[in-house]
Amino acid sequence: MAFRDEWLRARAVAWKDLMAERRSKAGFNSVAALGVTILVLFGFALGPDAEAIRAAAPGALWLAALFAGVLAFNRSYQVELDGGALEPLLMYPGARRSIFAGKLLANFVFVFLLLVIVIAVSLVLFHITVPSTWPRLLLVVLLGEVGLVTLGTFYAAMASRSRAREVLLPLLLFPMLVPVLLAAMQATKALLVGDVMHDAGAWTNLLVAYDVIFLISTFLAFDYVIEA
Repeated sequence: MAFRDEWLRARAVAWKDLMAERRSKAGFNSVAALGVTILVLFGFALGPDAEAIRAAAPGALWLAALFAGVLAFNRSYQVELDGGALEPLLMYPGARRSIFAGKLLANFVFVFLLLVIVIAVSLVLFHITVPSTWPRLLLVVLLGEVGLVTLGTFYAAMASRSRAREVLLPLLLFPMLVPVLLAAMQATKALLVGDVMHDAGAWTNLLVAYDVIFLISTFLAFDYVIEA
């Protein structure tokens, strides 16, 4: 029964955030525009060398998702902070981890839509053919997104009460995301380019391990972080 109540509360928080974003639309449009701009800049920087473009495409894709995602994470708690609703939300009966779960779910949907746009633009811009191993590629993208969104949502909560949260969040988030992004980039490269020097399976297993560790640790630590 307690789990059901927590799930309903998390779903309500996620739905509220998604509906607020749907009404404004400005947030998603600016985030998506930033992601596409980063990819275009990478395309210009790499020039006409097809091999260089294909080799750099996975890195460009994930870096675009990272920098655009930071904008989304910075907005995670902005509505509650601007409206003075964060404290009443924390005082509501129930486990506070359900708030984190709701924010996590909303950000997952938001970043997934962003990744759809980023991947579609990457395929066209970098002249990448969809590989026959696309189900594994989709799995890698989802696993990479879980790690990105989990840490992004958690550190956004940590930085939310700071006046310099736009600066503080990247400083906290980027070092922690290095293993996730490295594994996601290498697994994506192995599946897209077919580089025999990189084993997609090993990198995927690392992604799973990182996701499990980060999910458990952030859920356990959220109560202390949101109180700080």
